[in-house]
Amino acid sequence: MHIAIAGNIGSGKTTLTNMLVKHYGWTPKLESVDINPYLDDYYRCIERWAFNLEVYFLKQRFHDLLDIAQSKETIVQDRSIYEGVYVFAANNRDMGHLSDRDFNTYMELFEAMMMAVKLPDLMIYLRSSVPNLVGHIQKRGRDYEQAIPLEYLTNLNERYEDFILNKYQGKKLIIEADTLDFEHNPKDFSEIIDKIDAQLFGLFGNL
Repeated sequence: MHIAIAGNIGSGKTTLTNMLVKHYGWTPKLESVDINPYLDDYYRCIERWAFNLEVYFLKQRFHDLLDIAQSKETIVQDRSIYEGVYVFAANNRDMGHLSDRDFNTYMELFEAMMMAVKLPDLMIYLRSSVPNLVGHIQKRGRDYEQAIPLEYLTNLNERYEDFILNKYQGKKLIIEADTLDFEHNPKDFSEIIDKIDAQLFGLFGNL
């Protein structure tokens, strides 16, 4: 089984992934953000490095999907290939950081990859406001994230809403992250678990 955790930068994806791993005994598939060789350059000059960054992420996430497809374990994945394409790459195109030529080449590569894989069994979307995202980003203190423009986070949020509500065709669960402190409040985490159990196993799957 394949569970994907979706959400904007700073929404709590990795935290929730690790907590679900501990609760269910699932196997994590964490996004290797820090090893992307284009990331620092991208945040210094987005337009110059956007295509390089997006193709690298696409390649990494496709390899992850192939690994997940071959696994007999239940995998919970921190960010999927789908939001990488429909949120981040599309946002770079709309902001003028990717040319139409580069974006079309990127999409053709993505569509070819999709012929070899299937959708996750459940997509969990952590919906979060920009102020909440900024608070989390500042708290975790990654140097390359501190200069992210508010406009960029806002555009990503709009793209996430369009992706989840209009483009993604698989089973999905929307979690309102602003109203929950699932990391520190066991009751909030239990609320998420109940919703996941209902989606995956039916209303009485946790009995």
